[in-house]
Amino acid sequence: MALIELDGIERTFTLGDSQVHALQDVSLRIEAGEYLSVMGPSGSGKSTLLNLLGLLDRPNAGHYRLEGRDVTTLDTDEQARVRRERIGFVFQSFHLVPRLSAAENIALPLMLAGMPAAERQQRVARALADFGLETRAGHRPEELSGGQRQRVAIARATIMHPALLLADEPTGNLDRATGQEVTRLLEELNTAGVTLIVVTHDPLMGARARRRITMEDGRIVGDLRQPAGAEAP
Repeated sequence: MALIELDGIERTFTLGDSQVHALQDVSLRIEAGEYLSVMGPSGSGKSTLLNLLGLLDRPNAGHYRLEGRDVTTLDTDEQARVRRERIGFVFQSFHLVPRLSAAENIALPLMLAGMPAAERQQRVARALADFGLETRAGHRPEELSGGQRQRVAIARATIMHPALLLADEPTGNLDRATGQEVTRLLEELNTAGVTLIVVTHDPLMGARARRRITMEDGRIVGDLRQPAGAEAP
């Protein structure tokens, strides 16, 4: 069974007197454990697709099945539950809560899920260790470097052990060396079994994925799979 099945997805926005077809007849099947990049020019529909996959937006037509369940039919609360438990997000600008420490930011999804404090503390401690953040646990985002902030964001995104990790320009605000470190962390999570979908303008990062989706004008115009055994650049 595929992790993700999109069938005939349409998404239209009304701007003034005109309609913008952000996604047009998008159909896509993604198996569990895949590593995809989504590329294309600005306005091609990449971010709209990511928002739909992350249940941050709804299509005007078509169906989205996640782990065999048609999530387009769920109400807002049910979608929020699926999003919290099965989907992780990593953004270009981190989206950390400024007043919370690194540990508290990582713990947020666990608190929203109602996890008991003792178990929550154990999970957060392990995540801090896994991402090399033990010495930064009590630091607020403004006291962290860009790379450290993104590591906190990745730890928060994966603390619930999601099936799907969506990354929107995850290295966009980082220097090349730090971006490579963040890419390595994401790829390690994929190797451990998390399905990874990365939206990026960076051709080097896009080329690393084992499957590359190209979009133009709201449509998928390319779907390239890297041959088995091929090395990423």
